This record gives sequence, structure tokens and C-alpha cells, in this order.
Amino acid sequence: MTDVAAVFRSEYGRAVSVLTGVLGDIDLAEDAVQAAFEIAIKKWPQDGLPPSPAGWIITTARRQAIDRIRREQKREAKESAALQLIEQQQPGSEEVYAVPDDRLRMFFTCCHPALAPAAQTALTLRLLGGLTTAEIARAFITGEATVAQRIVRAKAKIRDARIPFRVPDDAELPDRLDGVLRAIYLVFTEGHLTTGGDDPVRDDLSSEAIRLARLLRALMPDEPEVTGLLALELLTQARRPARLDAGGELVPLDQQNRALWDRVLIAEGHELVRACLRRNHPGSYQLQAAIAAVHTSSPRFEDTDWTQIVALYDQLAAVDHSPVVALHRGVAIGERDGASAGLNALDLLADDRRMQQYAVFHAARARLLALVGRMAEAVAAYERAIELTDNPAERRDLERRLSADEP
Repeated sequence: MTDVAAVFRSEYGRAVSVLTGVLGDIDLAEDAVQAAFEIAIKKWPQDGLPPSPAGWIITTARRQAIDRIRREQKREAKESAALQLIEQQQPGSEEVYAVPDDRLRMFFTCCHPALAPAAQTALTLRLLGGLTTAEIARAFITGEATVAQRIVRAKAKIRDARIPFRVPDDAELPDRLDGVLRAIYLVFTEGHLTTGGDDPVRDDLSSEAIRLARLLRALMPDEPEVTGLLALELLTQARRPARLDAGGELVPLDQQNRALWDRVLIAEGHELVRACLRRNHPGSYQLQAAIAAVHTSSPRFEDTDWTQIVALYDQLAAVDHSPVVALHRGVAIGERDGASAGLNALDLLADDRRMQQYAVFHAARARLLALVGRMAEAVAAYERAIELTDNPAERRDLERRLSADEP
């Protein structure tokens, strides 16, 4: 079961993308892949892990789809096309050699401008990241039923509008880019700190998001926001070796052993940030990457240039009015000007309903409240953050902080 779960996490998106390319039907592809994993759950514990688990899943899913098509007499045209593709496969082969890159095609299909932005991201996280509806709901800070409805409607829109499964032409790319960047980054952030499950991080998702960002940059090398996204992901991933201790517990940024940070990724990320600066067209991802570059330039947490970070957050807030940006700006102000100043900045967000459902907001307030001696309020804020947190390692970290600060 553990092997099946690992393959599901790493290969679900690829399998659905490949099958969609073969069948031209997202629902059929997803159903077939899910059926293949159900078969794997029964067979693999008895027969052992196949030499190519991903190939086995894709091949089994194709056969499941063909069986279903054969049972549906009205789909003769699709049956003929699918059967022809099956016949082209080498006998006994479990590998599927997809035309490069089916997952990138899927990103652009899911992020078609005919779909609402929230639907684009929900569908991408479902089909490319293999996240459950509940996990996506937590990432969106919204209800599970709402996310499920978005996904159903988005797939219906793709089907009814006959949105093509392809990378757009050059003239279409800019209009489709924002949704793709947002979706890739949300996949990365889900890997960086999971919204649920037993694993605090999912390196498979983070690595996949970096791979897709690299592919997108190869496709659009002159787009500074694509470069900015890749830089941001690399500089964030560079800190990964120090984010968990030997027992799998989260280590806060101010306590991390920076000698463990990946200097190769940091060097690449810094070079990409410099490339963005030379273009002088700042955007959200470029500014976030610049902030990450400042953090990774400091040999110690105490050496962090918070004045520069606040200035970058000021620029970011001018192009991205998200309360999450305002939250992180407030935290940076607290580091630069003291806990009271940071708390004043966060209090401006207190009436935002999204922030009230966001664990990071309450955790940030709790830390600042404790620093200014408002301990009862700090305890209440920690308790609210713990209540809203589904990541087990993050919850334990908050519980440790609560125990340390409790009077």
C-alpha cells in the first residue's frame, strides 16, 4: 500500500495527462487512472512492485479506458482511435513514451482563459498534483464543496467548449501565463508544506513544480515572471535540507543550520534574480524571488537585511493586494521595527475573513503578542492557529511554541 501511495503521489499527474492526450477526454482519463491504482492496490502487495510502476499504471489505465469505451457503443470513433494507439505499443511493454510534455499541455488546458482563475488552479492541483478535494480546499482556504463544484464545472467547460489539449501558439501564450504560473506555484507550495496527510513536506510535488517551471522557462525565456517563479522555487527549495530535523520536526527559519542549505540552488536562484533585475519589469514572482534572495544571502538570521525586505514587500504590495502579502510584510516590519510595530500592521488584517481562517496569520500574531507580553492573547492565537493547521509537523511546532510561551 505504501508503494502504491508513493507512485500515486509522484505519477498521478503524468498518467492523467498522458491518457488525456490519448483519449481526448479528461474525465475518462482520470477514471481510468483511478481504476488502475485500485488494481495496483490489490496486485502489487502480492506480485511485488513492477519494474516500471509509472508505465504499469499508464498501460493498465489505457486498457481500462479501452474496456470502458468498448462498453459504450456510441463512442465508436474514440474506440477506433484508442485501439489504434494500443496496437502501436510494443507487445509486453509497460513504458509509455509521451510526446513532450503532456503535463505542460495539461497545465495550459487547465488554465484556459475561459475558466475562472479559482477553477483553473483547483483543476490543475487535482489533475496535475493529484491532490484530494479536501487538500485543495485547505490550500484555497475555502470549503470542500465549493472546490468540488469548481472542478466539475471546469471539466464540463473544457468538454463543452472543446478546449484543445495543447501548448498555445506564441500569440496566445501571454494571456494564458498568469493562470499557469499560479497553478505551478500552488503545486510547489503544497509540496513545501503540505496541507494535510502524514508527511510535512512532499518533495515529489516541489520537484515536479520546479521541473515544470524549467520547462515553461525554456518555452518562454523572455518572460521575466517565468524566470522569477523558477528563481523563487529554487531559492525556497534550497532551504529544504534544514527545514526538518532528524526526527522530522519543522525547524523555524531563525533556527535553521544554514550550512545545510543547497548552495548550488542558491547560486542558480541568485543568477535568475539578477537576470530579472536587468529586465527591469518587476512582477509578483520576481519580487518574491528577490525577497528569498535577501534571506539566502545572509549567513545568519541576525544578519538579515530587514530594511531591504520591507522595501521589497512595499513594492510587492503595490502589484499584489493580497492579504497574505500584507501579512508577510507585517512580519517583516516586526523584525525591522519591533514586535509592536509588526502587531499594528497585522491588526489591520483582523477583519479579513480569509485571515481569520488562515493558521499562519494567527501564528504570526501569537509570536508578536508573546513578545510584547500579552500572554493570554498569545495563547488564544496559538490555539486558533493549531485548530486551523492540518500539517502534523506544523501543528507540533505550534504546540511547542505555545508551551514555551504559556504563562
